[in-house]
Amino acid sequence: MFPAMKILLTGAAGFIGSHLAERLCARGDQVVGFDNFDPFYARELKERNIEVVRKKNGFSLIEGDLTSVGDLQRAFTAVGSVDLVVHLAALAGVRPSIANPVRYSEVNVTGTLNLFEQCRKSGVKKIVLASSSSVYGLHSEVPFKESDKCGYPVSPYAATKRAGELAAFAEHHLHGTDLTCLRFFTVYGPRQRPDLAIATFTRAIAFGKPIELYGDGSTSRDYTWIDDIIDGVVAAIDQHARHQSAPRYRIYNLGGSETTTLKAMVDRISDALGQKPVISWKPEQIGDMKHTFADLTLSRAELGYAPKVDFAHGISRYVRWWVDENKDKLKQRGVRLKTMAYAAKTDD
Repeated sequence: MFPAMKILLTGAAGFIGSHLAERLCARGDQVVGFDNFDPFYARELKERNIEVVRKKNGFSLIEGDLTSVGDLQRAFTAVGSVDLVVHLAALAGVRPSIANPVRYSEVNVTGTLNLFEQCRKSGVKKIVLASSSSVYGLHSEVPFKESDKCGYPVSPYAATKRAGELAAFAEHHLHGTDLTCLRFFTVYGPRQRPDLAIATFTRAIAFGKPIELYGDGSTSRDYTWIDDIIDGVVAAIDQHARHQSAPRYRIYNLGGSETTTLKAMVDRISDALGQKPVISWKPEQIGDMKHTFADLTLSRAELGYAPKVDFAHGISRYVRWWVDENKDKLKQRGVRLKTMAYAAKTDD
């Protein structure tokens, strides 16, 4: 066990950020969150994300925006000396990035560069950066390996995340920053963003609303349970704490290392809810990857990363959480699900 650290966490009120803040505070680290409560989804949901961790003595929150140098200066001044920065804040989503590529570049690229500059000015030499499986694009071989050149992104979002990785390498090369980029593969679990597929489909199927599926249902994703992702991020943080020699630049995949097709994912949710889906099939969407699949050889060897929750069990856990969170709405609308009967038979 390492001595407690003081960590600046951007995107602390988000899905992954709030879970990470809870884990770090629970083990005794001091976490200073930085978040702008971007209206991509409701502030109320983000406030609920951090409701538990706000009560912890080791957590504080500074509201500010990565695109504002003044906000970052204010945050670093207020925080004082920190041991490490975990940079999760970003605009996410492939399809919204196609509609607004300039905004995505401002936040994900310029905002990241702003953060690097403030780290440099404040003497912070250790950074963990959230990247994405989306950086693997055309010509990437499945399963995806960190050695892939990732030179052909298929969406503005993917391009901005790859740009962040390249900017991180330049920061390491020029200024000796010890830097790790973590490529997350389709993270899901309690508090998942409401716009993501699993959350959207669960909500629609439960209430008997139609869902839109694009293509023929054969596209597949490497879905990763939130606790497994947090295990990987914490391992990367601890690797920095342990590493005392020359600064390094590292990239690691964090995934579930199993693939599930779009149609199978919908079937899992439907079975967990005990409710048949109403499907509206649509043409394939531009910008979407056909398949994602993480090769975990490197992250297993260097981080000890080992995902524990397979997709079948993860979906049952997620659906139980979702039903509990929405039980009043379900009752008001007279919706009776077989979820709990299903859950009781599920071996977690």
